[in-house]
Amino acid sequence: MSAKGSAAPVGVVGCGWVGLVTAAGFAEMGKQVIGVESDPERLASLRSGEVPFHEPELAEVLEACSERIEFTDRMQDLADCEVAFVCVGTPSSETGEADLSAVDASTGALAALEGPAIVMKSTVPAGTGARVREANSGALYVSCPEFLREGSALEDFRSPARVVIGADEGSDRAADLVEDLYRPLGAPIQRTGLASAEMIKLASNAFLATKISFVNEIANVSEQVGADVTEVAEGMGLDPRIGAGFLNPGLGYGGSCFPKDVRALQALAGSSGYSFQLLSAVIEVNDRQKQRVMEKLASNLGSLAGKRVALLGLSFKPGTDDMREASSIFLAHRLAEAGAEVVGYDPVAREMAQTVLPEVSLAETPLAALTEADAAVLVTEWPELIALDWSAAAEAMSGNLVVDGRNCLPIDDLVGCGLVVESIGRPRREGDT
Repeated sequence: MSAKGSAAPVGVVGCGWVGLVTAAGFAEMGKQVIGVESDPERLASLRSGEVPFHEPELAEVLEACSERIEFTDRMQDLADCEVAFVCVGTPSSETGEADLSAVDASTGALAALEGPAIVMKSTVPAGTGARVREANSGALYVSCPEFLREGSALEDFRSPARVVIGADEGSDRAADLVEDLYRPLGAPIQRTGLASAEMIKLASNAFLATKISFVNEIANVSEQVGADVTEVAEGMGLDPRIGAGFLNPGLGYGGSCFPKDVRALQALAGSSGYSFQLLSAVIEVNDRQKQRVMEKLASNLGSLAGKRVALLGLSFKPGTDDMREASSIFLAHRLAEAGAEVVGYDPVAREMAQTVLPEVSLAETPLAALTEADAAVLVTEWPELIALDWSAAAEAMSGNLVVDGRNCLPIDDLVGCGLVVESIGRPRREGDT
C-alpha cells in the first residue's frame, strides 16, 4: 500500500452502481483506487474484469484504468487511504425509512482503522452523520452526496453540476481533502454543514419527483379538456422560473433513487414530527399514473383476457438495465392478472427481466414482440424503439393500438401506417383503416 500523502489511494466501500462509477471516475483522473466489495460473486466478477450491470462506457473505463484499481473484500486494505467513500445500499424499509444497516457496518469498520476519513456517498437521512460520529468517538466524517444519473453516470462524474461537501466542526481537514479531489473537475463546490448536505440530496430528488408528478397531473387534465400537454409543457418550460427539465409526462418516475428518496424524506419528516403532505400526493400521483395505461388499453380493447400485449422497453429508463420500480413491472403484473398474454422486449435488460418478470415472454427483437400483438405499449424510450420501422410493426401486429407511454413516438408515422395512438395528455390519433 502507498504511504499517506498525495499518492494515497482513494478508498471506495461498496462496488455497486454508485461505488463502481465513483471508483472508475477517480481512476480515470489518475488516482489509485481500492474498492471493497463484500459480495463474493460480485467481487469475483470485478476481479475478472466483468461489470455486473449495464452503464455506458463503464466497462471500457475500468479496463483502461485496470492498473490503477484493485478490488478486495478486506476493509483493512483501506488503512493507508486518506479518504474512503461509502457507497453502500440504503434500501427502503417497510415504513419507508432508509435501511442503514450497511452504512453502520461500513462506517464502524472504517472508524476502527483510525485512518481514512469517512466520506458518505450513500443517500442517508439528515442526522445520520452526526449519529455516526457520536457512535464512533468523533470520527472524521464528510457528507458528499452523489448526483449521478443512470445511463449517463460517468459523464455526470466528469462534469458535475455541483459538488456538495458537508462537514461539522472537527472534520474540516477531511472536507478539504474531498474538495481537493473534486477541484480538477471545475464544478461549483458548495461547503455546508453535515445535516444540510444530507438534506440537499433528498430535497433535490423529491423536488424533481414532484415536478414529474405535477406535469402528469397536468397531462391528465389536458386529456379531459382537449389540450396537448406537449405544447403546455413547452410553454411552461420557457419560463426561466420553471425550466424545461423533468416536464415530460408519461408513466411516472421509477428506478433506484426517486421512489426511495421521496419515501425516505417523507419518513424523515414524520419522525421529526412534521407531516409532509405534498410528498404523499406526489407518491399517490406516481402510483396512479401507471394505471391510466391499463385504462387506455381496456377502453380500446375491452376485456384484456386472451389479448396479446407487447411491452416495449422494460428497464426504468433508457441507458440502463436497472428495473427497480420500473413501470413494466406494474403493467406486466396487472396485464397478467387481467388474463392477457404479455410479451416484452428490452435491448439490455433481458437478463434482469427474466428474474423480475416471470409472467412475461421475452422476445429477441422488437418486431418479434409485436408479432400478432393486439396492442403495444412503449414503456421505455430507447432510441431504437422510437426509430422502429412502424410500417413493418403495423403489418406484424394483429391489432392496431399503440400506447405511447413516454410521448416520444413519431405519431404521424404511426398514424400513416393505420395505427391508433394513445398518448399521455395528448389527443388520441387514429390512422386510416
